[in-house]
Amino acid sequence: MRTSLLVSTAMAALIAALPAHAQKEIQFWHAMGGNLGESVNQLAEEFNKSQSEYKVVPVFKGSYTETLTAAIAAFRARQNAHPHIVQVFEVGTATMMAAKGAIYPVHQLMADAKEAFDPKAYIGPVYGYYSTTDGKLLSMPFNSSTPVFYWNKELFQKAGLDPEKPPKTWPEVGEMGKKLVASGAKCGFTPQWQTWTMIENLGAWHNQPFATQQNGFAGLNVELKINDALRVKHIQTLADWGKEKVFVYGGREGKSTAMFNGGECAMHIASSGSGAGIQKALGVEKVGIGMMPYWPEFIAKPQNSIIGGATLWVLQGKPKEEYAGVAKFFTFLSKGDVQAKWHQETGYVPITLSAVDITEKAGFYKKFPGREIAVQQLTLNPPTENSKGLRIGNFVQIRDVMDEELESVWSGKKNAKQALDDAVARGNKLLKDFAAANN
Repeated sequence: MRTSLLVSTAMAALIAALPAHAQKEIQFWHAMGGNLGESVNQLAEEFNKSQSEYKVVPVFKGSYTETLTAAIAAFRARQNAHPHIVQVFEVGTATMMAAKGAIYPVHQLMADAKEAFDPKAYIGPVYGYYSTTDGKLLSMPFNSSTPVFYWNKELFQKAGLDPEKPPKTWPEVGEMGKKLVASGAKCGFTPQWQTWTMIENLGAWHNQPFATQQNGFAGLNVELKINDALRVKHIQTLADWGKEKVFVYGGREGKSTAMFNGGECAMHIASSGSGAGIQKALGVEKVGIGMMPYWPEFIAKPQNSIIGGATLWVLQGKPKEEYAGVAKFFTFLSKGDVQAKWHQETGYVPITLSAVDITEKAGFYKKFPGREIAVQQLTLNPPTENSKGLRIGNFVQIRDVMDEELESVWSGKKNAKQALDDAVARGNKLLKDFAAANN
């Protein structure tokens, strides 16, 4: 009797010591380093604390291109080493859509997991970019951004310009740039991510197409339209300004921001996602944030900007019960307070309307003027076929081509017309290759 009692007591103690059930791990591969990586880790931590069934494990995999490449390679290896969720930048959208059998569309995931999901809760241009033509969401919006115009108020004042009045048109950028350089600024204007800001968004802002087939939304047989009069005029003007330092090329991707943050350049077009870092570097009171300039000879008033950044794609091939955790994580990420905090900390656009409302009511935009501009630009007018977004195959390689051709203009090897004609010819070949592989 005593022995059986001891055994029963020991068994009860052992059972009590064991966890009720093992947590299901959700692998989340992303491309956000530094402070942004810390914000991602914090989001995962908050979700993990909010429930006990699932544990999201964020893993930094390098640049956007490196993260996408790693996820595709892991999926193809068929050893269950791929992640449940992978962060993919907007130019990878067509590539992910073409990966038949690899993708678990978000609208289907949420329906299968019986998670409440309302498309109308999301900001229209953000939702539309990552949806099918009939409005079904393919990937979960996460870190969405759009280019905005930054200016250094101190340098404006030094040049005798009104620090509260940025240029509204590109001719005004040229005029102010000359005064800024004359007053001692090393550089008038520099853009970040030149293909995204000076080619892609320039077109949407002026309601001009980037490519045929509704910028790729209507089919795969796409041809580029970036050698139009608007872009030739714009790129040639920048090249001409370069002779007087009114325009200075600061390098690919986000490299030029260091020139603005360091006080060398007085004007900068950059991602709204850079807003928090720029205001921290120069001081909130010294930085102005406004809408991008436009060319009045091409449009009377701007149309709307398009987004950049990335979304979260779900990969097939994991146990069904784990996908319920992915869906719950996406519901968590879409909560108004979670999105508002993410938007305020990073500068990325809030993906839901409730997050905008929460941020506004909290007085955030009064404390950090200009951080609301990104949403205003995206929703300035209902998107057209030219300003809904871009869905282009082999887009990563096409951006490389555009970068190379633009650099040939900045170095004086080609004029704008030659470079953009060559970019179209080279890009169209890549588009034909993509169509042939995926038709």
